[in-house]
Amino acid sequence: MGSCKSPHIVLLLYVLLCSVYRCFAIGVDANQTANLLIDASQASARPISDTLFGIFFEEINHAGAGGVWAELVSNRGFEAGGPNTPSNIDPWAIIGNESFLIVSTDRSSCFDRNKVALRMEVLCDTQGANSCPAGGVGIYNPGFWGMNIEKGKTYNAVLYVRSSGSINVSVSLTGSDGLQKLAAANIIASGSEVSNWTKFEVQLEAQGTNPNSRLQLTTTSKGVIWFDQVSAIPLDTYKGHGFRKDLVQMLADLKPRFFRFPGGCFVEGEWLRNAFRWKETIGPWEERPGHFGDVWKYWTDDGLGYFEFLQLSEDLGSLPIWVFNNGISHNDQVDTSSVLPFVQEALDGIEFARGSPNSTWGSLRAAMGHPEPFDLRYVAIGNEDCGKKNYRGNYLKFFSAIRNAYPDIKMISNCDGSSRQLDHPADMYDFHIYTSASNLFSMANHFDHTSRNGPKAFVSEYAVTGKDAGRGSLLAALAEAGFLIGLEKNSDIVESGHLRPPLRQHDRRWNPDAIVFDSSQLYGTPSYWVQCLFNESSGATLYNSTLQMNSSTPLLASAISWQNSENENTYLRIKVVNLGTDTVNLKVFVDGLDPNSISLSGSTKTVLTSNNQMDENSFNEPTKVIPKQSLLESASEEMEVVISPRSFTSIDLLMESSDIIRTTGADSVSVSSI
Repeated sequence: MGSCKSPHIVLLLYVLLCSVYRCFAIGVDANQTANLLIDASQASARPISDTLFGIFFEEINHAGAGGVWAELVSNRGFEAGGPNTPSNIDPWAIIGNESFLIVSTDRSSCFDRNKVALRMEVLCDTQGANSCPAGGVGIYNPGFWGMNIEKGKTYNAVLYVRSSGSINVSVSLTGSDGLQKLAAANIIASGSEVSNWTKFEVQLEAQGTNPNSRLQLTTTSKGVIWFDQVSAIPLDTYKGHGFRKDLVQMLADLKPRFFRFPGGCFVEGEWLRNAFRWKETIGPWEERPGHFGDVWKYWTDDGLGYFEFLQLSEDLGSLPIWVFNNGISHNDQVDTSSVLPFVQEALDGIEFARGSPNSTWGSLRAAMGHPEPFDLRYVAIGNEDCGKKNYRGNYLKFFSAIRNAYPDIKMISNCDGSSRQLDHPADMYDFHIYTSASNLFSMANHFDHTSRNGPKAFVSEYAVTGKDAGRGSLLAALAEAGFLIGLEKNSDIVESGHLRPPLRQHDRRWNPDAIVFDSSQLYGTPSYWVQCLFNESSGATLYNSTLQMNSSTPLLASAISWQNSENENTYLRIKVVNLGTDTVNLKVFVDGLDPNSISLSGSTKTVLTSNNQMDENSFNEPTKVIPKQSLLESASEEMEVVISPRSFTSIDLLMESSDIIRTTGADSVSVSSI
């Protein structure tokens, strides 16, 4: 399945929602009845925050390395095995046996921050008693569970080489067993040309397609060759910035207003020595040392570094939210009296993002190709560290220094202020919730009684987890939809809510997420499709709505108006989440409009449901649970709509007149119906 724009469904994704009331009563019938009263008058209208929904991105499940970052080579600098040699070169492997070559590692690299290089001593030769096999001997890299190579596409390969003699090295893309030749180029150089480390770059145009390919470096000539910093990346990337196109397009189709990065626990580390440190992730990719993410247990070359995260946020048209380490990991903490170097590192990071190209750190950003500042307005001081011994003291040091240097930057505390007042200054507070489907659905009213004074909530992590989640179930998605309706209703005090998007099929350390992918395929879980139906809520207009019911069916509803900027049509959108097992005959009454305001044609009903609440999408059935749209023949100010059990329904009423409050500045996404 593709994205919110999938050609298999219709999604009119302007979902500008209204206030929601949850009602309970006694009595259960086979078909329940309910009334939904909507006040669409100007007096009822309330603007929804321009930044209500965004994306939370963490380097987890290879979402970055092997995911949105399009680098095909895993462990490209041979550093993953650690700084001591000999070391493990996994996933690199040898082509040929011990009689043909000996492969080892040493610390001879020309890069000071990553000294490990691969040494390949070739014992066979082009002729003689110990001649090399016809295909040569050498090493290969399978990438991240296979490289996706597509016919007609070009891949840029870069490698650094040193040798004491002349070389003739074949750089090729092959099938997983090395037999299918997809693309190849030869590097031929004299001994004098490679006596010192030399950079070579070749472009490989694929003559075939294989989603489980590998990169090979082979030779048939005797001698010793050193390799380092071997990279392969498709030329065709998202906006030319090195991001995997199909995966990032799915993120872009969510139209996120915020992009929170790089974590998560990835920011903290199990130990501070393995935390994400932004200064180690900028500059030329060859010079980045990489690091072992000890929370999620894998190595990253940090090709997707601080600069790239800022660039990705800009490419998505969203505001970046940088989460930085505040001197606290899962297992060790910097005392507040010693935290000032960490504070300075954060200040330097802000200068890198938004400082003048003549400033110390801004000049490095400019040198990387972005002289204009990034639009960094928000930072989060730590991740889930509230309650730890040194958090409050450390936080206050960061807050004071940043407010002094950058008074406009909004700072987010890790401490939840939704139920009680914070004991420290903050512009916003983090709210994270992972729980069962019934609990999350019931939390739709969590912020109803939160104080309207003081910092706003930043709901940066939410999801159904545990057995209800499966690997991305319909049940989880419906509960999340109910929770999101609650965030919309309280958007006066909720700055933003964040979906956690990518999830790789291999090496899953966290489940579930919104997008599942491997080297060549991807699909959205039901949670992704729910978020698609909320992706126009930011900046929308919310109307009062009231549910009247005669049963205890768990039902939530809302109404909003939105305007399609492409054709300037205005819609009233009504959303209903039914978490129960009963069908509901819903009578809708829209008040506050001029007579005949709703067009007799052009209105639609979009439904996300399935036969079983635990149904989920998969590579075999990527469209099993997706929104499906039909024309709504009975559109009017008073109408009856059937709400299926275990469903999320979105009704778009096309308006004839302009008396409804309109919002502009966002685009709907329209795709064809099934």
